Amino acid sequence: MAIIKKFRIKSFKNNKPIISLEKISLSFGKRKILDNISFKINKGQILGLLGPNGVGKSSIFNLITGLIKPDYGSIIIDSKKVNDYPIYLRTVQFKVGYVPQYGGYFHNLTLLENLKSISEILIKNKKIRDEKIDTLISNFELEPIVNVKASQLSGGQKKRLVIALALLSDPKILLLDEPFAALDVLTIKMLQQIIVNLQSQQNISILLCDHQARDLLSCVDFALVISNCKIIAAGTPGELVNNDEAKNAYFGSSFKIN
Repeated sequence: MAIIKKFRIKSFKNNKPIISLEKISLSFGKRKILDNISFKINKGQILGLLGPNGVGKSSIFNLITGLIKPDYGSIIIDSKKVNDYPIYLRTVQFKVGYVPQYGGYFHNLTLLENLKSISEILIKNKKIRDEKIDTLISNFELEPIVNVKASQLSGGQKKRLVIALALLSDPKILLLDEPFAALDVLTIKMLQQIIVNLQSQQNISILLCDHQARDLLSCVDFALVISNCKIIAAGTPGELVNNDEAKNAYFGSSFKIN
C-alpha cells in the first residue's frame, strides 16, 4: 500500500512532549513484560508501536490509561506524573481517548443511540451535543447506517463508530489499539486517512499499535519496535525498515513499505 501521508513530522517547533514514559518496568508475576523503557509523544505527533505478539504493546496502552500501574518508572501526561491518577481523571483532566481493539460500543443500541448515550454523559448542552454528533456522522460518512444496531455493523463501520465515540470528549491524545485488524484494504485506507486528518485538522496526538506493519508505517511520523521487553529500534518509517535490529527482530530481510 502506498504511503498515505504527504508529510511526516520529524521535528517540532514545540518539542514539549504531551506523553512521556520514563524508565518503565512491568511484570506479571515472574514474567517480565517491559524492562526500563522510555519514550515520548510530542504534541501533534503520530507515533506507532510495532513488535511481535506478547511484547507489551497493549500493556503500554493500559499503563497510559491507568488500567494498570508500572512496577517502576513514571508516566507523565502534559508535564504531570499520573501514576496514581485513576482512569476517569486521565480521561477528563488530560483528555485521553482510547479506541480498543474489540468492543467499545453498546451492541444492542443503534449507531445513533450509541453516540447519543455517550454524548449525554460528556456534553451537557443539548445543542452542542447534537451539533457534535452531526459533525462526526458527516465526517465519518455514517449517515446510511445511523439506525443500524451496532452488533450488525461491519468491522470497519464498528471501528469508525468507536473512534467517533472517543472523539465526543474532544481528546488531545488518542490511543488506537490495532485499528486495522481484520479489515479489508479499502477500509484500512479510509481509517488511515481519518487518522492523518485527526492530526492535521485537529492537532490530536496519536499513539497506535498494529500487526499490519505496512499499514501502520503508512500513516505515522515515527515508530518504535519492541522486542524482548525493550525498545530495540526507533525512527521514521524509512529509518526503521533499514534498521538491522528491527529487521532481525520483527520485519525480516525482505520487508518493504511499498
